[in-house]
Amino acid sequence: MTELNVGAESWPVEGHWTISRGSVSAVEVVVVTLSRGGFVGRGECRPYGRYGETVEGVIEAIEGQRKALASGLEREALQLALPSGAARNALDCALIDLEAKEAGQPAWQRLGLLEPAAVTTAYTLSLDSPKAMGRAAAKQAGRPLIKIKTGGEQDLERIAAIHEGAPAAKLIVDANEAWSPEQTAELLPALAKLGVALVEQPVPAGQDETLDGLERAVPLCADESCHDRASLAALMGRYDLVNIKLDKTGGLTEALALRAEAEARGFGIMVGSMLATSLSMAPAVLLAQGVTVADLDGPLLLAEDRDDALVYDESLLHPPTAALWG
Repeated sequence: MTELNVGAESWPVEGHWTISRGSVSAVEVVVVTLSRGGFVGRGECRPYGRYGETVEGVIEAIEGQRKALASGLEREALQLALPSGAARNALDCALIDLEAKEAGQPAWQRLGLLEPAAVTTAYTLSLDSPKAMGRAAAKQAGRPLIKIKTGGEQDLERIAAIHEGAPAAKLIVDANEAWSPEQTAELLPALAKLGVALVEQPVPAGQDETLDGLERAVPLCADESCHDRASLAALMGRYDLVNIKLDKTGGLTEALALRAEAEARGFGIMVGSMLATSLSMAPAVLLAQGVTVADLDGPLLLAEDRDDALVYDESLLHPPTAALWG
């Protein structure tokens, strides 16, 4: 019998964290613990209001699987029992962790993957004034990859200030759906001259057709428009990469399948995450092996992290230990 424990936790952010949708001082996560035969598996998710999720709703969805888990629900059936999203992610990752502990094997081996190596992750700058973001960039100028949250107005000034502060860094711009098609067309050529290597989700999800025929001076990456394999058909010809996040796909099981199909369709892969602890990032490290861009810096942006946390050597993220996950 698999026993379920689920609860919410709050983790303070270092300083403040702002994107185009607002600011937070702490992040609320949901943690699942599964126990069976003396073994324990854990998973974490970050409910996200942009997708209609709440902490309470995610916990309710997970609780709804309590009887099924006690009766032997495993990952394959879980994919049908819950839709893609945060609730399924926490359960899926907890089940993988539990399977690995029971088998006495690392999760990567159980999943038929290659042994993971350290990956270079982007470091994200919170949305602020151009001058403040330039100062923040200068403090991180030694990092090879900096991600920039933008907000619509003054975005070109922000990016220029960051490029000046960290001239050697490759830049990723995350528009968070805040640009119009006209702004996108106007900004891309200028961004290319400022060291920008990638722009995430410039236009709102559901308006991806407005990118048809756009000359992409900088590659575009679908984020809010890409959740699982069913998303891919509508993104063809409009984006160059897709951002795979476990909280969108509903876990590592679907994320691995999405990556395989996206690559088969010719998309580059970015592996991202919501702002959360090392327990959320750990499964994504397996997914991020050999991808175009990894954006798994969430724990670096928190005031504190879990015990047995992931190890970051500046921008180099090392695989998790079994004490954390997998």
